[in-house]
Amino acid sequence: MIFEGNLEELKNGLKKLPGIGGKTAERLAFFLISSKKETALNLAKLISNSVNSIKRCETCNILFEESPCNFCKNESRLKNVICVVEKTQDVYLIENTSEYKGKYFVLGNLISPPDGIGPQQIHFTKLEKLVRENDIKELILALNPSSEGETTMSFISSKLKSKNLKITRLATGLPIGGDIEYTSSMTLASALKNRNEI
Repeated sequence: MIFEGNLEELKNGLKKLPGIGGKTAERLAFFLISSKKETALNLAKLISNSVNSIKRCETCNILFEESPCNFCKNESRLKNVICVVEKTQDVYLIENTSEYKGKYFVLGNLISPPDGIGPQQIHFTKLEKLVRENDIKELILALNPSSEGETTMSFISSKLKSKNLKITRLATGLPIGGDIEYTSSMTLASALKNRNEI
């Protein structure tokens, strides 16, 4: 099928979304232009409002409407434990397990030298300062067990290792090369409960 003009641009834009291939992008594009105008325009407005209102928490880097975020402001959460994750979505996956009650830190990326991603791109200096200034007792590295995840965990643990700080990682119930996003809550809860010291 030949798309052109604005419809082609819409299809190409939708293809940039994760998990959306060419055929799905075509179906979505046709759905949007075939629906009532109000439906599509309301969706566009919701996207615009979300993108413009969400910011990074000044403390933990989570994407949230306020800074500091609710996790950082919550006085009932454990103050001396930080769970380090790659992205904001991982925070909510871990929260769904009801196994963790501490604070979070979102890296935003995993170290990957071939892609030009180093310690600065994962906000390591900010994490280090947070650990040192808040008397953190345990750092849980809840990262994907991919080569980038392993590299990142090795880097963080080598730089922050001290007798006063326990550094743990999720148990290997997570498959090597797997992705936290596709892990069941039960498996993730078990991995948190049985985390290993690095």
